[in-house]
Amino acid sequence: MLLHEDKSTPMVAVNILYDIGSKDENPEKTGFAHLFEHLMFGGSANIPDFDDPIQMAGGENNAFTNSDMTNFYEVLPAENLEVALWLESDRMLSLNFDEKVLETQRKVVVEEFKETCLNEPYGDVWHHISDLAYKVHPYRWPTIGLEPKHVEDARMDDVKDFFFKFYRPNNAILVIAGNVEPTKTLKLVDKWFGDIPAGEVPLRRLQFEPPQPVFREKVVEAKVPVDALYLVFHTCARTHPDFYAVDLLSDVLASGPSSRLYRRLLKEKKLFNHIDCYITASNDPGLLIVEGKPSNGVTMEAAEAAIWEEIAQLTDQPIAQQELEKIVNKSESSLVFSEVSVLNKAINLAFFELVGDASIINREVNLYQEVTVEEMQRVAKEVFKKENCSRLVYKATLPKSGAILVRADDEDEDE
Repeated sequence: MLLHEDKSTPMVAVNILYDIGSKDENPEKTGFAHLFEHLMFGGSANIPDFDDPIQMAGGENNAFTNSDMTNFYEVLPAENLEVALWLESDRMLSLNFDEKVLETQRKVVVEEFKETCLNEPYGDVWHHISDLAYKVHPYRWPTIGLEPKHVEDARMDDVKDFFFKFYRPNNAILVIAGNVEPTKTLKLVDKWFGDIPAGEVPLRRLQFEPPQPVFREKVVEAKVPVDALYLVFHTCARTHPDFYAVDLLSDVLASGPSSRLYRRLLKEKKLFNHIDCYITASNDPGLLIVEGKPSNGVTMEAAEAAIWEEIAQLTDQPIAQQELEKIVNKSESSLVFSEVSVLNKAINLAFFELVGDASIINREVNLYQEVTVEEMQRVAKEVFKKENCSRLVYKATLPKSGAILVRADDEDEDE
């Protein structure tokens, strides 16, 4: 449990992070972490509805799930802190295992899958990216799950087993940030959480993803508005010392109108009508993705070649010190402004506690400032190897059958 006192605000944020993400799921029962994000709002022994008490207390609540964790939070006036502690402790102790709730939330999650993945252009992109980039690690399926059937087939015994494995106090991190009095707050935490029994959380035994041996590619023919290209590169874990250089590399390529890909390929050469670069920043080794939609009349080959040219400049020569300082300053501004929010502070503290050191939150700015142009070039050479890349192409088409056609190189072969 972490407590951050901030007298500059009348509010308080209560954040509970559970060390359970989609990477902890059974490959035959994916989507359960996301399903539980919904089920945890389905009521508990003493609280039939979570929204009403929070709204009556002048606050709001929400949650999110990813591959590494599930996070729940409330923000409300500090004098009503105990309402949030009551809510979180009650569902941790005695979630409502009701067949009607399970059926309702199962339908909601399945409908979300269909709406966002199956019926939306490019909606299944993370299914293809995950399958291309990962062959062993459970990042090989997205948080929403491999297919709707896994959630459709979820039964109450499955749900109870998942809950009592992972949603226990010894698998959770509680952070309270805001206008609180430490001694009083600690007593309230003990009052509401002190008697909740610990569980036997299973030891995490994940398979390590080996280095990608060869360039992989996949072409998806689908009913999408325009062709789209995704170049996917393996990168280090969020806690690796090189993470900050990787993050800055993505900013050099596509963060704002002065970034290289946006300025040169979209504005000047007009090869793309959309281009971006971002990282997954996952707890285990993650990905850097360059995505773009070529302009009308521009071939996919020409568009991709232009991206590789820009990448080659990062690997062949160090970036200018002034360019590095500019993106570092931008990162510093984003970090500083994000910490103004007590909710962001609470979420970030919980995350860094999860990865082993909550005090990193105080050193993040320095860690970005310490990155050198030499490190940037070294990391660029390691990341932007051809064999470290997976290429996904959406080819816009309107097949008569209405089906989505897929061509893929499923096996790694020497080039």
